[in-house]
Amino acid sequence: MLYRLLRPLLFCLDAENAHRLAMFVARRVAAHPRVASLIHRLLAHPAPRPVRVAGLDFPNTIGLAAGLDKNAEAPLAWWAFGFGFAELGTVTPRPQPGKPRPRLFRFPGLARGLRPPFPIGISVGKNATTPLEAAADDYAAAAEKLAPLADFVTINVSSPNTADLRSLQNAADLTRLLQVVRGSSGDRPVFVKLAPELEGVALASVLDTCVAAGAAGIIATNTLATAGRPEFPEGGLSGRPLRDLALRRVAEIRRHIGDRVAVIGCGGVDDVPSAQAVLDAGADLIQLYSGLIYEGPFLPARISRGLTRPKPGS
Repeated sequence: MLYRLLRPLLFCLDAENAHRLAMFVARRVAAHPRVASLIHRLLAHPAPRPVRVAGLDFPNTIGLAAGLDKNAEAPLAWWAFGFGFAELGTVTPRPQPGKPRPRLFRFPGLARGLRPPFPIGISVGKNATTPLEAAADDYAAAAEKLAPLADFVTINVSSPNTADLRSLQNAADLTRLLQVVRGSSGDRPVFVKLAPELEGVALASVLDTCVAAGAAGIIATNTLATAGRPEFPEGGLSGRPLRDLALRRVAEIRRHIGDRVAVIGCGGVDDVPSAQAVLDAGADLIQLYSGLIYEGPFLPARISRGLTRPKPGS
C-alpha cells in the first residue's frame, strides 16, 4: 500500500534517477544488518518454501535477476525484501562506461555489505571492446575473480546491449565458454542465460551443448532485443511484453532437457499467477526485475506467500 502511494512520486523522476534512489535506499538497508533483519521479519516475512537446486539450498523460489544490482552493492537488502536468492552483475573483467543516457525507460501501459543468508550468483560477461574471438578470456578472468565470492556463476551470452554478443549462442563457443568458466569457478555450479528469440533447432542445439559441457542449468530468458522496433529505444525490453514468450521458452526448454539440469524462469513475473505459471511450465526457480519497479520491493515476499503449492516434483 505504501509503495502504491510513493510510486507516482518516483515515476515523476527520470527512470535512471529513480533507480539510483532505489539503490541508495538498498545500500542503506544492506549497511545495517539489524535493520535488514527487522524488515525481513516484520515487513517482508516471505513464506519459507525451501528448495534444493543445482546442489544449493534456496529459502524460497523467488530471486533477483541480474541487471538491477550491477555492482553488487546491496545483497543483504534483497534478502531483507524477501528474495530467496540474488544474481548480481553482469560483471566484466575490466571497467567500462555505460551507454549514453537516457538508457533506462518505463513503459507503464560483491559486495560491500554483509553476505545474506541465501545463495548469491554472479553473472559474468565480456567487455564491449573485446573481440568475439577473445571472449573466452574475458569470461574466464571475470569468473576467476568473482567465483570465490559467489555460490553460482552465470554465463551471460544474451544481453542485447553488447554488440554481437548473442552470436556466442552456438555449440562451439558455448562449449569453450563453459569449459573456461567452469575451470575458473571451482566447484560452483554454472548457469547459461539465453535470449528469448532463440528457438527451435537452434535452441535445441544450444541446450544439448550446455548439458554436454556441464552446465548446471539454464536461465530463460534475457530481455527482448528492440533493434528494428522503432517504437522502443534501442536495447532490451523486459517485463510484461516478455511474459508470454519467456513462459513458452521455459516450457520448451523443460520439454527438451527433461530433468537433466535446472531451469530458472525470468521474464514478466509480477504477481502470484504469473509466478505460478512459470513454475508449472517447468522452472525450478524464478527471477524478478521489472516487476519490482511497478509493484514495489516486497513483491518477492508477496509471491512467496501467495504460491499455493510447490512446483510439482520439488
